[in-house]
Amino acid sequence: MGLLKNNPFGHYDFIKKWLIRIAGAMSHRRYRGFNALQIEGSEIIKELPGTNVLFVSNHQTYFADVVAMFHVFNASLSGRVDSIKNVGYLWQPKLNIYYVAASETMRSGILPRIMAYAGAVSVSRTWRSKGKEVDRPVNLSDTENIGIALHDGWVITFPQGTTKPWKPIRKGTAHIIKQYKPVVVPIVIDGFRRSFDKKGIRIKKRGILQTMEIKKPLDIDYENDSVEDIVEMIEYAIEQHPSFLKVIPQEELQKEEELNQTRRWDY
Repeated sequence: MGLLKNNPFGHYDFIKKWLIRIAGAMSHRRYRGFNALQIEGSEIIKELPGTNVLFVSNHQTYFADVVAMFHVFNASLSGRVDSIKNVGYLWQPKLNIYYVAASETMRSGILPRIMAYAGAVSVSRTWRSKGKEVDRPVNLSDTENIGIALHDGWVITFPQGTTKPWKPIRKGTAHIIKQYKPVVVPIVIDGFRRSFDKKGIRIKKRGILQTMEIKKPLDIDYENDSVEDIVEMIEYAIEQHPSFLKVIPQEELQKEEELNQTRRWDY
């Protein structure tokens, strides 16, 4: 029965467990070796309920961000606070962790397809397709699938829908929050875009300090807070509200834009 057990999306737990173990072992030195990952606030993870938790984060690479979170979440659940020392914590990983990703990204090669099996909830972008701007309605089955994942466990989402900083939060995330009423945990990451290429697969530079701050759950009034209220809460929580631009030196913003240009890669 254990070998045949699967999740609501038909993925076998046995296969998923081994994919997480292997990917975790292969990627561990990217966060504790070639580069260092400084973690803050991971004690919150053990206090969360087992299901209906939505992690919202800024986004810097396609895959390295999510892989780092799988490491941190499982390390914390095994008793390691703000540390991913000793990758043995992945021997019995939490299998009901999912992440929201664009369908076309997860179909773009063998590695993305493998990673999709490990926990992707694939959605169709309503604003971009194959590198071009589009305007299409939300696929309701995508929203339902996120709801299924929340009912089964934890979901990671990047509500800006892009790895470029300072882009607006997509209102779809706020609608999902109002509909499914999850515990919403903000995460702020940095250093990943300097460490990796845009896909988050190739190490671009070594000796970079990567950071991950896990904040306390947002205090949301699911019935009375508007979509706009929730969007603004998320913007502040993941430090992507336009007001943050006012306290960042212009030369830093210029360097960020130059870095984005060198990392340009169409979906």
